[in-house]
Amino acid sequence: MRVEVHPRVAAKRPEIEPSDVRAAFEGTLRKAPRLDVDPVQWVGVGVDGKGRLLEYVAIETGEDRWLVFHAMRASAKVLIETGLRR
Repeated sequence: MRVEVHPRVAAKRPEIEPSDVRAAFEGTLRKAPRLDVDPVQWVGVGVDGKGRLLEYVAIETGEDRWLVFHAMRASAKVLIETGLRR
């Protein structure tokens, strides 16, 4: 699987490196599709290599290829959206 991280992620949140995002993506605890957009976006929550709970939003760009265009520490909104919190 190839996971690309859009440069704006690090530009907006310099404390989150592309390797952190890849680790969170690969260590996804829960994810959910956002079907109201095209292409379908996947919102997920995973643990990065530093033990932080990160949220991400990604699209599939090909077979086993993903582009993550949003990542940050997991918010309550995304924890609820993914079913990790009520």
